[in-house]
Amino acid sequence: MEALYMEDSYLKEFEAKVLSVSDGKFVVLDRTAFYPNTGGQPYDAGIIIRKSDNSEFKVIYVGKFSGNISHEFEGEETLKEGDEVICKIDWDRRYKLMRMHTAAHILSAVFHNETGAKITGNQLDLDKSRIDFSLDNFDREEIQKYFEKTNSAIEKDYPIRIYTISREDFEKDPSLLKLAKGLSEDIKEIRIVDIEGLDKQADGGTHVKSTKEVGTVKFIKAENKGKNNRRVYFTLD
Repeated sequence: MEALYMEDSYLKEFEAKVLSVSDGKFVVLDRTAFYPNTGGQPYDAGIIIRKSDNSEFKVIYVGKFSGNISHEFEGEETLKEGDEVICKIDWDRRYKLMRMHTAAHILSAVFHNETGAKITGNQLDLDKSRIDFSLDNFDREEIQKYFEKTNSAIEKDYPIRIYTISREDFEKDPSLLKLAKGLSEDIKEIRIVDIEGLDKQADGGTHVKSTKEVGTVKFIKAENKGKNNRRVYFTLD
């Protein structure tokens, strides 16, 4: 299966062929731009249209199971193997999540540069998102300053580039990984999200092309989640 979102986060519509359908509502395509629910980024929604009769199937969940991206759909009928389809992403939802994801990278870069903190958990969403940091000090005033620095960085309008490198090259540069838990040994080609001049991170999600697209990142609250673990909530204006 070809994961089109890995190459182009701005792809809103694409054609594909149905490889399999299970339980009358889970479809695997030969290629997809629908992002699955993984890595703290929520799934894409949208529609699948069968080309032969223009029947529409609403995509209500996308997940990754045993290496395959599965699209859960609802409709009066069902799709079948071999169907040729046109797929359309719910762009408003996707673009908001792209902005959120890039905001999370900028924020985590500022926290890391200021404190050395790594990411211990995260969950993006449409209205608010959170990041957990391995942070000793719990000072809300300092955290607010990190948000101010984040917004200053966004205003500089850094370009964002996505490319892949070998595992060998990845392991030569520890700064490419901001996750405390590390990266699975099974991954041999590492996808890098490079906010040029600010941050580089290994990442599999969707992102905007430049930081100014993010908008303003707004601090909501911070929580103490135990020893060296601080949870920070944010939203976008």
